[in-house]
Amino acid sequence: MKVKGSDSDNRKLRSGFTTGCAAAAAAKAAVLAIIDKHAPSVVDISLLTGDILKIAVSDCSITGAATAAASVIKDAGDDPDVTNGAEIGARVRLTEKTRNLIITGGHGVGTVTRPGLEILPGNAAINPGPEKMITQSVKQALDSFSDPRGAEIEIFVPRGEEIAARTLNARLGIKGGISILGTTGVVKPMSHEAYVATIASGMSVAAACKTGTVICTTGRRSERYSQKLFPDKPEQAFVQIGDYFEKSMKLAVKNGFSRVVLAVFFGKAVKMAQGAPHTHAAKSRMGLDQLSAWVRACCDNKGLAEKVAASNTARQAFFIIRENCPEVFKDVAERMIWSAEKFAGSPIDVRAVIFDYEGGVTTDTSNPEAA
Repeated sequence: MKVKGSDSDNRKLRSGFTTGCAAAAAAKAAVLAIIDKHAPSVVDISLLTGDILKIAVSDCSITGAATAAASVIKDAGDDPDVTNGAEIGARVRLTEKTRNLIITGGHGVGTVTRPGLEILPGNAAINPGPEKMITQSVKQALDSFSDPRGAEIEIFVPRGEEIAARTLNARLGIKGGISILGTTGVVKPMSHEAYVATIASGMSVAAACKTGTVICTTGRRSERYSQKLFPDKPEQAFVQIGDYFEKSMKLAVKNGFSRVVLAVFFGKAVKMAQGAPHTHAAKSRMGLDQLSAWVRACCDNKGLAEKVAASNTARQAFFIIRENCPEVFKDVAERMIWSAEKFAGSPIDVRAVIFDYEGGVTTDTSNPEAA
């Protein structure tokens, strides 16, 4: 059991590397194997930051006079990542076309099927950063032997389809496997860069699909309730923003949305109402004292306000408020809107919906009769 303040709790978290970096390492290993007639066990990869990272090669085989295949095991360090431990591979064929490099996606690499992403529909889901890193790594391998040839590089992920089922790729229109991602090549533990990238992609796809309104939820359950509340909206209109309140409002504006719906449970609603840019428990306090003050202002009931302040959780406070002073929900919703508009930084029409714990609507600012 981890004890707060213990060495295990305060240890420095370990960085890892992206799927893009893994693909670059596999491609470089395959090129070196062809030229040197020897399968390397480790390759040096130049990151887009300019740093050098040594990456172990899991498997490498020479399959012909000018062909080889290699793979690397993705290591996300201490960052939570569904691709951690995945095998990322590259099949390479050297060609006589001087310095002509062609990068494609093979089995387990998704194909983009909808507009709105950095990659045009019909192409493999290999983002520009990883493509640049793969190109750079292959050229370095060729240069190290003064080899003038070009290369055809096919990136593959043996369990890509299985892993993709645990991501939002299908929602974004990426079918058949995972995306090869990464901006610098390094995964910074607990940075949640991948989640922010997913929000950005979701917003972009929603805009490209001309959904008109983006419906922001904080997780799968609030999204499921939102889809029942808005059955006429396409799947692409719903974007799970997690705890990234401020970032998501800025992304909504950046993608041209003039209307946003925030559809959340009460605990997240209170944090949004308090203006927390990030609503995770580790990033912001629940602030039941502040909620208590709002109850006192709405209901002029000191005893009720003290009960709310003494609550153990937002859920407990929710039921106290619902029974005794439901008008507080409308006040919280209006404060959510004010915070969202502030974070957006540009004029935007925000609608706030607060769900109860069974999926019912506790308040909805579009309904003048809502509590």
